[in-house]
Amino acid sequence: MYTHCKATTEDCFLIRSLAERIWSHTYGRILSPQQLAYMFEMMYAPENILRQMTKEGHTYFIVRDDEKNPVGYFSIQRHDANTYLFQKIYALPEQHGKGVGRYMIEQGIAEVAALHCASFSMMLYVNRENPAVGFYRHMGFQVIDTRDYPIGNEYYMNDYIMKRDIFRE
Repeated sequence: MYTHCKATTEDCFLIRSLAERIWSHTYGRILSPQQLAYMFEMMYAPENILRQMTKEGHTYFIVRDDEKNPVGYFSIQRHDANTYLFQKIYALPEQHGKGVGRYMIEQGIAEVAALHCASFSMMLYVNRENPAVGFYRHMGFQVIDTRDYPIGNEYYMNDYIMKRDIFRE
């Protein structure tokens, strides 16, 4: 039903375009319009996506439906020797409830497993007010901590830190 491929630096504008269609739906009820606009530019200006890819170790993946239309994206970054971080997991609102979130989690874990031969952990940060918290719990992630991370302009990301251990035999 879905496929994914590793994004290249040529995909920065596609990722931004998808984010433009996703962000207000995801965060419109959680963040003020001012914080939403500030965070969007901080994370999704094309030069910032490029920096994430080339200097910060984010590996982005574009998710497509059966007709090859882009419907979401996710990114993974190595956190430490045995921990990887889902930096982003986003799908178009019209895709919610169709399995794309599960697909992204499963494929993200598979991408890491292909590179990491031992047991490892996957972490993610999710806004404490985001309904996706329940979905992540359903996918095996557990809240291990909270963070109130300053991002500038007196704004904070108020997140749960969630973790899932992946055991290999």
